[in-house]
Amino acid sequence: MITQDTVAKVFDAARIDEVVGEFVKLKRSGTNLIGLCPFHDEKTPSFSVSPAKGIYKCFGCGKGGNSVNFLMEHEHYTYPEALRYLAEKYNIDINESELTEEDKKVQSEKDALFLLTSFAQKYFHEALLESEEGKAVGLTYFKERGYSKETIINFGLGYCPDNWDEFSRNALKNGYKKDHLLKTSLSKERGHDFYDTFRGRIIFPIHNLSGRILGFGARILKSDPKKPKYINSAESEIYNKSKILYGIFFAKSSIVSSDNCYITEGYTDVISLYQAGIENVVASSGTSLTVDQIKLIRRYTNNITLLFDGDPAGVKAAFRSIDLILKEGLNVKIVLFPNGEDPDSYSSNNRPTEVKKFIDDNSDDFISFKTNLLLKETGNDPVKKAGLIKEIASTISLVPDNIARTLYIQKCSKLMGIDEKWLFAEINKIRRQKFYEERSKQKREEPDITTEYPGNEKKDIDLQPTGSVEFKEKELIRIMLAYGDKEIFLDAVNEDNKPVVVPYNVLKVLIEDIENEGFDFENPACKKIFKELRNAHYDQNQLPEQYFFNYQDEGVRLLAVELLTTPYSLSENWENKHKITVATEEDNLKKIVFEVLYDYKLQKLDKMIKDNQEKLRLEEDNESIMGYIKIDKDLKEKRGYFAKELSRVVLR
Repeated sequence: MITQDTVAKVFDAARIDEVVGEFVKLKRSGTNLIGLCPFHDEKTPSFSVSPAKGIYKCFGCGKGGNSVNFLMEHEHYTYPEALRYLAEKYNIDINESELTEEDKKVQSEKDALFLLTSFAQKYFHEALLESEEGKAVGLTYFKERGYSKETIINFGLGYCPDNWDEFSRNALKNGYKKDHLLKTSLSKERGHDFYDTFRGRIIFPIHNLSGRILGFGARILKSDPKKPKYINSAESEIYNKSKILYGIFFAKSSIVSSDNCYITEGYTDVISLYQAGIENVVASSGTSLTVDQIKLIRRYTNNITLLFDGDPAGVKAAFRSIDLILKEGLNVKIVLFPNGEDPDSYSSNNRPTEVKKFIDDNSDDFISFKTNLLLKETGNDPVKKAGLIKEIASTISLVPDNIARTLYIQKCSKLMGIDEKWLFAEINKIRRQKFYEERSKQKREEPDITTEYPGNEKKDIDLQPTGSVEFKEKELIRIMLAYGDKEIFLDAVNEDNKPVVVPYNVLKVLIEDIENEGFDFENPACKKIFKELRNAHYDQNQLPEQYFFNYQDEGVRLLAVELLTTPYSLSENWENKHKITVATEEDNLKKIVFEVLYDYKLQKLDKMIKDNQEKLRLEEDNESIMGYIKIDKDLKEKRGYFAKELSRVVLR
């Protein structure tokens, strides 16, 4: 188990903007950074990173936390794995105490699968570089393609020996379970036979965003019409091929810096282009381009360039991908390589500068690409040309941005020799039709909220209205966390009974007042935070803001992030630029502290009055009834006092 001293060093060193920035494209917004949330689908950024606080928060889906929590949520790391990742990133030596038997049992199924895929990658890589068969078959093939040793090592390429079960036996011998070998499709079972899936094939490891091995692509080198040229890992708990892109781990930084992502069809295309100096390149992993893959790219750039073979299959693939990309609001260009060439062969046969020049010179926007290709097919046939116009109009209709759509219409009008107004009319007609179709579909799919289904009965939704006790508790905790170390000046009398103004710590005022009233928090996370603050106060310690952001209890951590982040922030030079001073909460701190405190007390008293009256209604013993009546009177008097005080604070 990682020692607390190491954990503290990791938290101190980890910079939230650097950690999140590896997975999300961020841009400055005031004192914070914003980007598209990686945890839910959105087109307008609601994901905020605060370097000063060391936390992230999405105001769309509500997820938030620190660097470790981000890695656990995004990369499905365990807590120790996230710490190790950050320790390696920031060159921190890890000190560990021995794991208990209980700790060993906690290891999840996903962890076991990741450990197995990591073992497999190392096994295949060593087989390629060290075994006689690997060097003679696999390494020779890679070298013939022009791959340098550095490239082979960088991408972790490998070879699976052409032996029935050599890898599987080795994995079992090293303690990996048969069940996990089958789940990752590294091994297969037929009757009583247990054998290697990728035997006799070169191996392309598939990495996730942080470099963990999700699965493998494998290519056979022997000519065998009965066997497919490429096979891929089957989908598992750690590998979903429609949601990952081959090469994204190596390409993400370059995609951000170049503000463009090249998409190819194959593993070798990616590797060859990368070796030629074009690093912002990925490939769909054995599948046609999917919406999830496009959304993954959108985290880093809004610009995509499709690189396809110049054959009919490549053209059709480009057409399908264009529509998907446009629908997601991204810009798209297309490059078709000469007939008989693909990005891999072209990169192998030409110098890096020539490859870059070819791509730059032959990048077409989707309108020019689609129009020029289809015009060749229509010739002078008016019927075919009308069909072409409808085809182009259908594609333009997918562009969500009005300005971009208008510019595309203008360009298409010139290329096709048709009046813009007819294109506008056709595109508006298509968009209206799609709108009505989607609305009808939504209505059909909407559940009847008045109907109760077995096992899914109606439940009250916790909206936490501003009048609820929970809302008031959270507001009180927010003030403690945000301003607990600040001072407010209160009226008092000195030893001579003369009025004086005395500074009081905000946390001291609130903690001691709540304890004197005997109130307790109902929300579990609020209760834990109050207890921690109270203990620190009486021990004369001051808890740093990061204390609750790094808290082990997820409820506490998320609440702290929720309370101390806001989707709004002024730019650093806003006040100077506009010559306007904006009042902050701290400017009116005394008023706000007592407003929140009295509001909380009133809410608690209202609940106590209601509970007492319910007991009074059910009570039959006269003596007990009189006791409840007295309690009711006392509570209402106290409530009246605080209502008056709150009114005085608010109106002051």
